Amino acid sequence: MAKHLSDTDNERIIELLDGWSGNLTWDALCEACRQVVGTAPVRQTLYRSARIRHAFKQTKNRLRDAASELKVPPTLKSAAERIARLENENGRLKHENDLLLEQFVVWQYNAHIHGLTDVDLNRALPGIDRGNTE
Repeated sequence: MAKHLSDTDNERIIELLDGWSGNLTWDALCEACRQVVGTAPVRQTLYRSARIRHAFKQTKNRLRDAASELKVPPTLKSAAERIARLENENGRLKHENDLLLEQFVVWQYNAHIHGLTDVDLNRALPGIDRGNTE
């Protein structure tokens, strides 16, 4: 039976993709996941997560574009790798933010169509009654 990935597992896999170098395939990613999540999930499990799917696609594009990579002295290699990983993470987060902003526009439109006001949308969440067993 396939293992369901938790949010923490998804985050670790995305961080793995942010720092990926070399040839990237779904099989290679599944095998690399063994070190970060403890098991090697199947491709379909990874593909089911939209965040992993988008991060995989962006990593493939980045690796394709990195054919003309700059050569750096070995003393700067670790710093260059860290900068590259942070730039990749920044690009991925910008893309995820754009998707969330698009989702917000959809919600805003639907709220308007159903007559919800700002007061309705900004109303505080109800308190949780921890003593209630229902």
